[in-house]
Amino acid sequence: MYIGRFAPSPSGPLHFGSLVAALGSYFQAKANHGQWLVRIEDIDPPREMPGASALILRTLEAYQLEWDGEVVYQSQRHQLYQDQIESWLTSGQAYYCQCSRKEIKQSGGFYLGTCRDKHLSGDNPCATRLRMTHPVYEFVDQKHGLLTIPKALADEDFIIKRRDGLFAYNLAVVLDDIDQGVTEVVRGADLIEPTGRQISLYQMLEQTPVTYLHLPLALGDNGLKLSKQNHAPAIDIENPKPALIEAMHFLGFEMDKAICDASLAEIIAWGEQNWHLDQLPNTTEITPRFSKRPR
Repeated sequence: MYIGRFAPSPSGPLHFGSLVAALGSYFQAKANHGQWLVRIEDIDPPREMPGASALILRTLEAYQLEWDGEVVYQSQRHQLYQDQIESWLTSGQAYYCQCSRKEIKQSGGFYLGTCRDKHLSGDNPCATRLRMTHPVYEFVDQKHGLLTIPKALADEDFIIKRRDGLFAYNLAVVLDDIDQGVTEVVRGADLIEPTGRQISLYQMLEQTPVTYLHLPLALGDNGLKLSKQNHAPAIDIENPKPALIEAMHFLGFEMDKAICDASLAEIIAWGEQNWHLDQLPNTTEITPRFSKRPR
């Protein structure tokens, strides 16, 4: 059975780029007669905005995007992550690292395994790194075909728990996807490079990797991706139709006036029935027109 998911971080309200990712993952799940899960990735409290989790869910409801099952919160799953880290520390697959970002930057920007064989105890503030034994240099994307990962990035022993005690995204997302039975990940093209590390985690855990589909990134007029960090405006929760129609155009739907004039529920149902991967733009970056009229 197909199981997809949308997994926003509560660092702010959903913006246009978030809506594109939500719609793409939703339509792909429904077109495959599968489930669409929602997971709130709240493992980085310093970056989170109070009330953002609830606002995200209200926004999905306003856009008629109904999820299956219970919403999962990563903040409630710390034990799952810690248990796996402890297992790897015991086996030697993971180790403590005291190198600072400044030191790594001075050595060329990639971690060179400085602490791999130091057998640090972790008594002092240390990051936890995973010994890279299954580097992934390429993978097949459902839209873009074979994509390559830079060798230096693929070979790096990456962090699975930060020096400040917070769990790393790559670890949490893979353990959660395995635990929830996710079969395909649909998300923005800004996450292409982490995909290699995530596939390597599946291999180390002796699990079958999910398939991946990376959607085009929505760019602002300044050429930067629309993101909370770049202060992308929140999508309208009171009048959702204009942003919904624009996001569907962005994803390659050809929508006539009759569809654009339909109710929100009818537009979503039409999208479920007419979604196909061939419609997606071949590029990984697009500046949206934010038009409110059918093309």
